[in-house]
Amino acid sequence: MTKMTLGKYMPYNSPIHKLDPRVKILTLIFLMVPIFLSFPNPETSFILYGVMAIVIYIIMRMSHVRLSMIFKQLKALWVMMLFVSILNILFIKDTKYGFIAIGNQGFIIAVKALYDTLYIIIRLVLMVSLTTILTATTKPLDLTFALEWYLTPLKVFHFPTSEVAMTMTLALRFIPTSLEDTERIMKAQSSRGVDFEHGKLMEKLRAMVSLIVPLLSSAIHRSDDLADALEARGYNPDHKRTHYRQMKWGFKDTGALLLSLIFFAGFITLAAMKIDVFIWIKGWF
Repeated sequence: MTKMTLGKYMPYNSPIHKLDPRVKILTLIFLMVPIFLSFPNPETSFILYGVMAIVIYIIMRMSHVRLSMIFKQLKALWVMMLFVSILNILFIKDTKYGFIAIGNQGFIIAVKALYDTLYIIIRLVLMVSLTTILTATTKPLDLTFALEWYLTPLKVFHFPTSEVAMTMTLALRFIPTSLEDTERIMKAQSSRGVDFEHGKLMEKLRAMVSLIVPLLSSAIHRSDDLADALEARGYNPDHKRTHYRQMKWGFKDTGALLLSLIFFAGFITLAAMKIDVFIWIKGWF
């Protein structure tokens, strides 16, 4: 299995890989928006988040993206999640859903704070999962074409659609490259005796300087090489672009888009009408 990093394309012949990139971007939006919707109560929220997780897991299985890959992407977010959790516990004192008393000093943890923390963690996991699926199943060049296609109406206002699409794609493409460079430089500096994990604050800062300086130097050299390569190939953003590969919208693309639209409409309806799914399901039993 090829090592997975955020933004890196994974070459497989899955049904998700074969979809038109325009469909995948639109589907990503339709699946991403419900993540941020507000529902009547925590029980309903967790039930619907569970439905979202199941749908995303099915898509992951279809596209050969493993759960271990998602957890690797989340490593960099654990510190932020912990920080947000501590802030919620300390500052959210809304006892709408009750509270938990800690010790005899009057310190309480609002249940709402725990709910809000779980919401943030679940949303982050779902967002990273969807983004990983998109970048793992879509070539950077195909993403450029799709983004440029969506931005085409803005050309009427002289908006630089080609430049924006190219910039976004290059930025996305440089994420895995930068991560690989960071890992390589850290190993090289560690072999020279640099300790990134132990020591006082100033020692850690000096260690980070030994990482950041060569990383920036490497990024600048890569940018220069990329600019030379684009110039050598005659790239000119002011000229009309032609594409070797043509995007073709097929029956499967329409089906995938309709399914994502139904999913989107269902969640929007539940949120807008404040339907309590928990009570609804409870009534069945």
